Amino acid sequence: MRREIYKWWSPSLHKDMEIVVYGHYGFALLMFPTAAADYLEYERFQLIDSISHHIESGKIKAFSINSINMESWLNSNMHSAHKAIRHQQYNDYICNEAVPFLKNYSSPETKIVTTGASLGAFHAANTLFRRPDLFQGVIAMSGTYDLKKYTNGYYDDNCYFNSPDDYLPNLTDEHVLSQLRTKTIIIASGQGPYEDPESSRRLSGILHSKGIEHWMDLWGYDMRHDWPTWRQMLPYFIDKINL
Repeated sequence: MRREIYKWWSPSLHKDMEIVVYGHYGFALLMFPTAAADYLEYERFQLIDSISHHIESGKIKAFSINSINMESWLNSNMHSAHKAIRHQQYNDYICNEAVPFLKNYSSPETKIVTTGASLGAFHAANTLFRRPDLFQGVIAMSGTYDLKKYTNGYYDDNCYFNSPDDYLPNLTDEHVLSQLRTKTIIIASGQGPYEDPESSRRLSGILHSKGIEHWMDLWGYDMRHDWPTWRQMLPYFIDKINL
């Protein structure tokens, strides 16, 4: 399998940011790490191995990026206002730096599907919902979509506009809604230990109320919030996507 690592100084984040690319052809799968992890996490935990047949067949080209969660929502020493600002800078990095890199690496016509597990699912879903002009779909696994669980009671516009459970119900822009109604949206969760399937149900209800087609898939009570679950989910859902 073709594997290449790139790094550049991010003007959005004022730090070096790495990205690893797997594969040679296919639609782009933009992978957001879980929690405090880095761009090689999905490789270390064999998630890349689980989708290797899709990579080697040329169905997908996977791009795994770094997180800054320890500089934002998982940093207990930061005020929530500063966490929210840092999160917004991360959004800028995704849209203004990572997406152009993906397009230049592949082609301007390359379709991009975001994905991630746990906190990575939140980032993947939020990224699509905020910018449906840039992304074609999302595979969100075992996520929660209410940012208030991380804000310690603080709330401002940067929090609101990054909390899908909050801003999607109030979304009335028909241009944005019409874009979202054309996307491939997969919201998945196990129902075993440490999973929160109610978060997926809640998000599904919001999407349904807006006429946004999606696939909400709850797996069994034996599927826990852990890597064996995601190693089964991701190749299964990629197999179902045709772009």
